[in-house]
Amino acid sequence: MSIMEQPVAIITGASRGIGQATAEELAGWGWRLVLVARTAERLQEIAEQTQGLALAADITRPDEVQEIVRKTLGQFGRIDALVNCAGVAPALMIEQTTIEDWHQVIDTNLSAVFYLCKAVWEAFKRQQCGVIVNLSSLAARDPFPGFMAYGSAKAGLHILGLCLARQGQEHGIRVHTLALGAVETEMFRMLMTPGQFPASQTLAPDEVAKTIAACVSGELRYTSGEVIYLHKTV
Repeated sequence: MSIMEQPVAIITGASRGIGQATAEELAGWGWRLVLVARTAERLQEIAEQTQGLALAADITRPDEVQEIVRKTLGQFGRIDALVNCAGVAPALMIEQTTIEDWHQVIDTNLSAVFYLCKAVWEAFKRQQCGVIVNLSSLAARDPFPGFMAYGSAKAGLHILGLCLARQGQEHGIRVHTLALGAVETEMFRMLMTPGQFPASQTLAPDEVAKTIAACVSGELRYTSGEVIYLHKTV
């Protein structure tokens, strides 16, 4: 396979956790990567490890999302997959949740995904192929206390994924939604200590990354539009 035939993936939240693990997994499969996060220094380290293109950006801003897609197409001429790993998950009861908190959670976990999907959609239609993987959570159906905004955003992803999968089917576009249980990441450990939620009950980021790779490779192509629940049972 020539370098121009190697598929290209945009991964958000790529500087740590599941995003980093996904970058490492797809790099091993020979994918060319565009890695997106807000923290430029850490992102550059991951880009060097995976030979990817690092783009520091705020994906809650539609203009910066458009610039990500423009630079990707300018560099590589194609986009084969979009993996939406970026997210925020503050634990706030309704009395503690400000209007700003609500917008931050909805904008990062739901609106930004819409912006990114919309931005790559025309390229996918021209190619008559493309894959989107959105990371949701069990919080969409059974949230921890304080996950009102987070659970609402993730529930919205389920409907967004289904609608896009139906619309994209005629153009060869697949959309997969992974609803994850607890994953051993920095974000999760800011919410729960090992004493509150043992590591033996969490998924490893690389386990999630392997499922993402199965989605983008086509191994799970018949799950487009569905919600795939991924969690440890104890």
